[in-house]
Amino acid sequence: MTYAYVIDLKKCVGCHSCAVSCKAANGTPPSVTRAHVIRSYEGSYPNVSRMIRPVMCNQCDNPICVDVCPEEGATYKREEDGIVVIDKEICIGCFKCVDVCPYGSRYKIQSPDGYFGSELTPYELQAKQYSDVDMIDKCDFCLEYNGGEAPDPVCVMACPVVARHFGDLADLQGLISSRNGEVYMDEEGTSPNVYYLP
Repeated sequence: MTYAYVIDLKKCVGCHSCAVSCKAANGTPPSVTRAHVIRSYEGSYPNVSRMIRPVMCNQCDNPICVDVCPEEGATYKREEDGIVVIDKEICIGCFKCVDVCPYGSRYKIQSPDGYFGSELTPYELQAKQYSDVDMIDKCDFCLEYNGGEAPDPVCVMACPVVARHFGDLADLQGLISSRNGEVYMDEEGTSPNVYYLP
């Protein structure tokens, strides 16, 4: 089995509910998110169209972040479901995986400070990521949020227009094929498991 996302760009309105719910569920520090929304414009006046693309870790079949990691097992692809995870007990925070990720989906936690300085709020004190300074973090399809069990990503549940679909790639293939789904930055050769319906 391989877990995958399908995001319907026709439905997505760029409301950032995915990014906000992810931030709340995973307790990411200030200025970093595991999910973000890219807004861009294509064409020229008067034929201009706006593009909205939610982006997170693409859980690639060919993850270059795993290939460049100098510490064996610090970042790896799970055999049972294809999710690329970070073992924070092994990770040395060298930043190599952050540099090579074409999706900008990895970040290094730079400071133990929270939103209001060094004195953390009760919520921030419970957010595990605040204790992982100098470690790398990224989307893991909410495995940590669900205690390492089968993911139930909060960004899917939070989407008000039901633009996100999540599950076994085999079950989603029909939807991907029927709408000519495509991956983002296919030229990178990473074989992502996040598909976009144009």
